[in-house]
Amino acid sequence: MWCPSVSLSLWGNAWLAGKAAPDDVLDALSLWAPKQSVTAYDAVAAGHTGLPWPDVNDAGAVSLLQTLRTAVGRPAGGPGGLRGSINVLLPVPGDVRGLAAGTQFQRDALAAGEAIIVAGPGAPGSTVGLVPEFGYGDFEDADDDAGLPESSALSWTVYSLPGVPVPHHHDLGDAEYSLRSAVRSAADALGTLGLGSASSDVDDPRGLVEQLLESTRQHRIPDHAPSRALRVLENAAHVDAIIAVSAGLSRLSDSPRGGFAGLEPIAAQSSSESRIANDALLPLNAVVRSARMAAVTAILHSAWTE
Repeated sequence: MWCPSVSLSLWGNAWLAGKAAPDDVLDALSLWAPKQSVTAYDAVAAGHTGLPWPDVNDAGAVSLLQTLRTAVGRPAGGPGGLRGSINVLLPVPGDVRGLAAGTQFQRDALAAGEAIIVAGPGAPGSTVGLVPEFGYGDFEDADDDAGLPESSALSWTVYSLPGVPVPHHHDLGDAEYSLRSAVRSAADALGTLGLGSASSDVDDPRGLVEQLLESTRQHRIPDHAPSRALRVLENAAHVDAIIAVSAGLSRLSDSPRGGFAGLEPIAAQSSSESRIANDALLPLNAVVRSARMAAVTAILHSAWTE
């Protein structure tokens, strides 16, 4: 599940609800890159967020927090009143729900595979979207022990949107039920592949699954998160790790987001077995994605309930 958009939305939302400190947000983002910046894509976005315009020099991490607070329309820890909402999108080809069609925001969010939409409390035209992008620079204070590439940075671009998109509802109960079926399907597919048997090219596939799971545990979740949402996230991460290992893939490999280069493909005993296994595993990606979206939405909403 973890990506910069999820980290910023969960912790930024908790901060705005008065249930986290600004440093909590910055600490969560620092796991992705030691430097954060934010820039307005257009003049309207700058007007909704207080970012400089037409000067488009990157503002720092503190300005990122101010951007969220201004766009949402409620002071951090402030009294009740009108406030906007923060939502996460994880678009994939074939499913771009929530993205304004034909916009640069849609194209960039789809390329990144993630985005945040902040709907202000006023007119629909006050909605903005944020898309992160990894970059590199020469930062002397980069943490060499953080498990990140040296001189990595994360830049956020803020786009004005024509209106508030209709969010797609992901029911947490349905997601948990679907995940249970997904675990069984994944186990059956892995049995077809002969995972863990002498025919496997990987000596310890279970260890690789645990390695991938361990990488997600460094990301903290706000204390207000419902226990059911935490359980769904844990199960989704387990299924996703099984899928990645069975396919010989690691989305973290050679990426600014982790250090798992070297996971090798797992050989099936035959092409027909490989096809059967892949047919069973590929649909599980959609199940995992929906489950994660349901859990993240539940955590976002829980920040505003007493």
